[in-house]
Amino acid sequence: MANRILLVTSSILGEQGQSNALASHFRQQADQRGELSLTHRDLAVESLPHLGLEELGSWQTAATERTAEQQMLAQRSDDLIEELNAHDVLVLAVPMYNFGIPSQLKAWFDRVMRAGVTFRYTEQGPVGLVKGKRAVILAARGGQYAGTELDTQTPHLKAMLGMIGIGDVSVIYAEGLAMGEGRRDAALKEARQAIDSLVAEL
Repeated sequence: MANRILLVTSSILGEQGQSNALASHFRQQADQRGELSLTHRDLAVESLPHLGLEELGSWQTAATERTAEQQMLAQRSDDLIEELNAHDVLVLAVPMYNFGIPSQLKAWFDRVMRAGVTFRYTEQGPVGLVKGKRAVILAARGGQYAGTELDTQTPHLKAMLGMIGIGDVSVIYAEGLAMGEGRRDAALKEARQAIDSLVAEL
């Protein structure tokens, strides 16, 4: 069966965003593989509101007891989880904003990380319920942070993915993009080559 890919972008810079450029390259390579099916969700264009108490409460209310408003609020999360479950590979194109992930992407994770739906708590700790999937992180950064204490982004993403059961995570970095044209071009070239190799393996 063909790999079904969910590509999630979150850069607020549109066509000027380097993480979006990596995502576009990934998509171009995937399109050349006729057996790959790709769905693109742009969280900067279709932005999600910050998670609020009313929406959280809708999840904690039995489906048969929800008001019309609660049904609408719960459906937002249900649809995103259904979309995630319908794909084999999750690709996250992620810029680094102030050492973290964009709030748009955090709002997406807040909807797909649901106790009792995508993970559950046990006496031994949380257990992820999203099975048989892998994730790829395309990380675009102005500075160089991978492997240092300042890279709080990668552990955060891996922890959230692991919480829902996605432990097979690959990371492709394009770093130093604001540290001179030569370094930027070299980093992007290396990242594109890594993307080419990864897509060829799918």
